[in-house]
This record gives sequence, C-alpha cells and structure tokens, in this order.
Amino acid sequence: MENALEIYQEQLARRELRSLSGLLAGHGLVLTEEDVSSLLELRRPALQNAGRVELGGGVLPKLARAFCDSPYVDRESFPTVLGDLQDAFYYYKTESLDQFSDEELIEYMVKVFNGPAEGSAELLCGLSLEELCRWARNGGAISFEEGIY
Repeated sequence: MENALEIYQEQLARRELRSLSGLLAGHGLVLTEEDVSSLLELRRPALQNAGRVELGGGVLPKLARAFCDSPYVDRESFPTVLGDLQDAFYYYKTESLDQFSDEELIEYMVKVFNGPAEGSAELLCGLSLEELCRWARNGGAISFEEGIY
C-alpha cells in the first residue's frame, strides 16, 4: 500500500516526465503513459535494492534529459534503457556514499554510455564505481570482455 508521500512522489515524477515530451520528440523519442508507469514501478525495487530513500520526483527525468540525445537510444529502446540506467544510478549513488551530485554522476554515466560502452546499458551497469569514475574523469581504461578501451 502506498502512503501519501509515495503517491505525491509518483505524481511529481509523472508530471516531470510528461514535461519532457517536447524535448524527447525533438530526438525522435517518446515515453507513453504505459512506459512511465512501468518505469515508476521499477523505481521502488531499485531504491530498495540500493538501500536508498528518495524525496521528490526521482532521477528518471534527469536521466531522460541527459540520455535523450545519445546516438545509441531510439524510440523502441529508450524506456528499457532508462529503467536500466535508473538501477545503475542508484547503485553508483550508494557506492559513492553520495560523494557525487546527481548531475556529476549522470555526466559520468553519459560519458561511458556514449563512449566505451557504445550504448550498452548492460556494460555500463557492470562497471564498478571505480572504473566508471576513472574513465569519466581521466579517460582511464575500462576492461570489457571485448578488450580494453
């Protein structure tokens, strides 16, 4: 059963995601009401798995803004990628002990996603926090199964 705070947070996140429709459309992307509902449903277990509590509308609108211009997302993959990125964000945020702002962490994630991960949320999510930060800050090598970048 959701409490009043959870209902408010979900409504806020829905409004924030809806407000991005023009920006997303400019990149050939769309989030349907079904997509938004699915993403918000994934939020609760993502927060629980990372041992986090979040106030406000959540990170999804920030992730949508940051990743909508990636050459590696399209209309079909965008909702799934956002769900994966949400999981990764909460994991990295917890692992970093909140030493990075949301914006800084998302910037690192974008650099790796659009760089050596070549649009693979799976590869991005498989990185340790140390690997993510090393590459994003210094251009350090990241080892994937295919080689070193």
